Amino acid sequence: MDSDSPAGQSMSHWLQFSSLELLVGIADHGSLSAGARAAGMAQSNASRALKTLERRLGYALVTRKTSGSTLTAEGVLTVQWAREALAGLNAFSAGVRSLAEHGNKELEFGASMTVAEYLAPSWIGQLHEKLPSVIPRMRIMNSHDVIQAVEQEQIGFGFVETPQLPPSLRSREVFRDEMLVVVSPAHPWAGRKDPVTLDELQQTALIEREEGSGTRAFLNSLSTVERAKPIAEFNSNATICQLVAGGMGPAVLSQLAVENQLKQGALVEVPFAGPALMRELRAIWREERALNANERMLLGIAIIQSPSA
Repeated sequence: MDSDSPAGQSMSHWLQFSSLELLVGIADHGSLSAGARAAGMAQSNASRALKTLERRLGYALVTRKTSGSTLTAEGVLTVQWAREALAGLNAFSAGVRSLAEHGNKELEFGASMTVAEYLAPSWIGQLHEKLPSVIPRMRIMNSHDVIQAVEQEQIGFGFVETPQLPPSLRSREVFRDEMLVVVSPAHPWAGRKDPVTLDELQQTALIEREEGSGTRAFLNSLSTVERAKPIAEFNSNATICQLVAGGMGPAVLSQLAVENQLKQGALVEVPFAGPALMRELRAIWREERALNANERMLLGIAIIQSPSA
């Protein structure tokens, strides 16, 4: 029997959970390089880790092409099992560590506006069920300020939306968020048959989030030319939604922020010409700092609840 095969040796002796995170990242993002980023792994290490995992398992997981990476039939099944294994490991790790370190009764963390408004309340509710004695203290800021607070050690842990992170920080994806172009039902774009292009977005004055927000940083990262100046800037998603619905102008906002207004008909989604406008919402902490038990518990809850992480 081959000692490298799963049957030849206990899998616990060689299986690296980082390899499973890499495989899930490839499935979610469509390429080895993007999967490596999601798993926090260098691409050169990721390539070796994937080859080792395939050799150990005894079958190919990924078909590599110039256009990206696709899962084999065996890979699709393996990813499903990997997700279950990682979710269980995160829950186990967070749970046992929280029991071992129950003395810390406070959990202070930072959260960007979108995370704080639409995701964190559910996470905090789950945290309270698991650790009712822990007192959460969430500082709501834009992504730039969360990053700055973590770097300056004002807080140890936070959640952000911005696509660019300093190399001094570690991060973990917790949610994949789609950005939508929205207008009022009376806006000329509401009835258009052709999708709006990136060039049109760049040339159109939008109602926008403030500088330093993850939403603004995401739009800036897409631009190939200088964008039109905003009609207005606000640090509130809800305010922008109300003004868009009132006919002030278009906006590009998180699906989380506009979901209810779209269902109610107060806003209309305008199709975008190109790939979906996806961004990663990530947990961040300093490279040299280990997360404490309560932070690990909250991170584990965020990862398990996310449909994409």
